[in-house]
Amino acid sequence: MGETVRVRTRGIRTTVVALAALAAVGGVTAAALPAAATAPGSDTPRFLEPAELPPHPTSPWYAGPVTAGQPDPLPACVGEALPSTASYRSYWTDYDTNAQQITVQERSEQRAKDFAALLRKDLAGCAKKLMEQDPDITATQKNYGRLDVEEGAYVYGVHTASAWGSSDINLFSVGRDGTTVTVVRWGQMGTFQHAQVSDFKATTVTAVNKLL
Repeated sequence: MGETVRVRTRGIRTTVVALAALAAVGGVTAAALPAAATAPGSDTPRFLEPAELPPHPTSPWYAGPVTAGQPDPLPACVGEALPSTASYRSYWTDYDTNAQQITVQERSEQRAKDFAALLRKDLAGCAKKLMEQDPDITATQKNYGRLDVEEGAYVYGVHTASAWGSSDINLFSVGRDGTTVTVVRWGQMGTFQHAQVSDFKATTVTAVNKLL
């Protein structure tokens, strides 16, 4: 059972929810771009392929290219911690479901361990931190625990409901393999009832197994 924390939040509409909307809109443009492939033997971390994301019941997944730098806009809760050396890939469906993977290679295992711990701390306090940003939003947060893959991965969920009736669910994970750390986010309209937690955990395991 996940740990549930209910808090009032502010501004998640401009972070988690707005990010979902921007990713969906951006997907229309990115669909025309070729997805960047990793050459065999490359020392660049491999990113998820669209088919490795939680299956959508009525749409395939699409992906943009792997892009160097921080995503714009920054993802909720983990964005402030991301260095300029990050790289990311955005994903979307024909509907309002979207996702993103962000990967950071550190110079040592200790630095990667510390960075992953910082991201986990940020996600563990996600709803509380967002509390200061919009009084019209209520957030509910769950901790889905640790996955036994490489040096470990951790899964979190954040549901937001607004005073004007919107309802959005986002799942996040942080995983590490050696000197490489990855964050995966999946989001759509809905509640925890609509969260594809088991599928997202499988996606997270795949993402971490692809790291160097």
